[in-house]
Amino acid sequence: MISYEDKSIQELKEWHREILRRPSITSRISKNFQNTVNTIIPDKFHQVITEAIKNMVKAVLTGSEFITGYPLVAAPLEERERKVRERINFYKGTAAVEGASTGAGGFLLSLADFPLLLSIEMKFLFDTASLYGFDVRNYKERLYILYIFQLAFSSPVKIAENYKQLKDWKKIYDELPMDINSFDWRTFQQEYRDYIDLAKMLQMLPGIGAVAGAYANYKLLDKLGKTAMNAYRLRILDINI
Repeated sequence: MISYEDKSIQELKEWHREILRRPSITSRISKNFQNTVNTIIPDKFHQVITEAIKNMVKAVLTGSEFITGYPLVAAPLEERERKVRERINFYKGTAAVEGASTGAGGFLLSLADFPLLLSIEMKFLFDTASLYGFDVRNYKERLYILYIFQLAFSSPVKIAENYKQLKDWKKIYDELPMDINSFDWRTFQQEYRDYIDLAKMLQMLPGIGAVAGAYANYKLLDKLGKTAMNAYRLRILDINI
């Protein structure tokens, strides 16, 4: 009978192949379409997203707003991941409700969705790190959280580059400067914006905003959850792939 660890290794290898698969023609067309969409979305919308992401990154790097207790120690992987999956389901539901509520309110309330959604996503990542046994009071562990977030919402052309940061974390960890201003938040926010702009534009449309907001937020948390689980498996299972 296959062990839980072996099953997790198989899933990790499948995820590895999936994210490094060459971008499809559809992906490249979508990216070009996204660039066109960015020219249509009002400047105010872009400004709110940029500022929200910038402030969130700084909060994650410098503050303790999202830190909740001590990391889970001396627990088998199966128990950790059962708890992580519970957190994923909880935060997907929370994000969906938040997206529906702000989506129903049109453009102005949709602007409020971004800082709220970012808070939910970051709180989930902090909880997940602790469940895998990592102490998020450590500044470098908070950086790892940001790298997970960046990989989850990378464009196809950036995935390999961002994945390498997580895969080589042992080396990167030792070389990381302690200066919080060294993090490239500009690239971080641009990748995230490009990833979510189209879905969030639909959230602003009358009549379908609530449904679009709920669905988009649910799927974003689902993607983030899968990425986070496999990112921490890279460190815990410590296998060469």
